[in-house]
Amino acid sequence: MKCLARVIVGFFIITSLQGQSNDLCVNEYWTEDEANIIMKEMLTHWDDLDSWEERKEAIKNQIIAGSQINKMPTINDEFETIISSSQKMDGYIVENIAIESYPGYFITGNLYRPDGVQGKLAGILSPHGHWADRRFHEEVQKRCAVLARSGAVVFVYDMIGFGESVEIDHNNFPKALLLQTWNSKRVLEYLLSREDIDSNRIGITGASGGGTQTFLLTAIDERIKVSVPVCMVAAHMFGGCSCESGMPIHKKGDFQTNNVEIAALAAPRPLLLVSNGHDWTRNTPSVEFPYIKKVYALYNAEHKVVNVHLPSEKHDFGYNKRTAVYNFLATHLKLNMDKIPYHEDNGYDESFVKLLSKRDLMVFYDEKNKPNSILKTNKEAIARLDEVLKSKSIGN
Repeated sequence: MKCLARVIVGFFIITSLQGQSNDLCVNEYWTEDEANIIMKEMLTHWDDLDSWEERKEAIKNQIIAGSQINKMPTINDEFETIISSSQKMDGYIVENIAIESYPGYFITGNLYRPDGVQGKLAGILSPHGHWADRRFHEEVQKRCAVLARSGAVVFVYDMIGFGESVEIDHNNFPKALLLQTWNSKRVLEYLLSREDIDSNRIGITGASGGGTQTFLLTAIDERIKVSVPVCMVAAHMFGGCSCESGMPIHKKGDFQTNNVEIAALAAPRPLLLVSNGHDWTRNTPSVEFPYIKKVYALYNAEHKVVNVHLPSEKHDFGYNKRTAVYNFLATHLKLNMDKIPYHEDNGYDESFVKLLSKRDLMVFYDEKNKPNSILKTNKEAIARLDEVLKSKSIGN
């Protein structure tokens, strides 16, 4: 039966790859039926912890090589940080922040942190997806504020080409996946450089394209301790944007993986998959989650991987999804959800969150407060990145 399964899967793979002249796996690369069978075949690549660890290393190496992030320089704490404003809210503080990604190119975002809390705090990276308003979206502001008030320092940052990160065109940049993954590493390094951050309590969560950023960084960086990709992990869907599938991280020659296996690289660290019934995560309870749970079983860590499936909901980071994320992160990052108003009938009350305007959340709201070193055009930013890739140095 195992040999027959390999023959059937081989047929599906060959059929799906016809006309494909490169190693990119884009969008719904397989059908749902094909992906279901392929996931069963992938189980034959490992049968114990040692063989999974070999598979894990191969997947990780493919992400690193395929994204070319191994060509970027060694990260250190010496990068420019700009905080242009600080606003005190109800139990939390919002700072408008930019950190240097590479010379002249800045990662723009907001830092939400608790007001008046002493001691070491959890740190949470909050990448956003491809929705309108991006980091300024109501859903983003609410989740960052709630997590901050409960005791975390939360960094929400722009995708390249969105928000204030306008120097590089998101849709017409072949290395978008590289730069976004690199930016996430820079945000991680920034959080770890802060004296108020507990390095053993670092989490990441994002939805859609932010979910892709979540499981990619978790896969290649063990310093992420808790991972929560929302509405993204699917066996057949590889991501439809160049920032998700525009570089060969899933396939090289005869080697093939997908986002399910990449998400499984989180094991045995706590992992929450949030899925719904109206996008490509509709099959998570029956296809993706069982595969990942088998991986966690190798580490005797089945209790650390959870799937919250909301069959009547759609592709967003809505209230019910946020609630699941709050509880999971609170458990594993030791946050204090007693700081958040709670009603027995309606759950967590987010009404204390003051929604700020885009202008209030912008770092560079005026050309006058931009550093002189900032790159101003798409051509300049790409040329500087190419220089960094060649020299493998920052600031030299």
